[in-house]
Amino acid sequence: MLKNARIVSDESKDDEVGINNTVTVYFEEDDETETYRLVTSVRGNSMQGLISIESPMGKALLGHKEGDRVLVRTNGDQGYYVVIRNIDKTTDDSEDVLRKY
Repeated sequence: MLKNARIVSDESKDDEVGINNTVTVYFEEDDETETYRLVTSVRGNSMQGLISIESPMGKALLGHKEGDRVLVRTNGDQGYYVVIRNIDKTTDDSEDVLRKY
């Protein structure tokens, strides 16, 4: 794990999705809204709404702004669209649990 580690900046502009931000997205196909927090891969836990920045959803959302329609690629050219409804600049990650490998 350390051999492949890289430092990831947790800084983002005030109006952009970044690491540790809580993001509310609207799924167009399902007409549903979900809320996730983007985290590093060692903190990811989709059952608790913690989405890794390495996941298709995390990669798609990073750097986008509220109101953006974003394509989440699932397999090559396949994917689905979500609309970013809200970005909360969450900063407290003290309760996050690191994954055990």
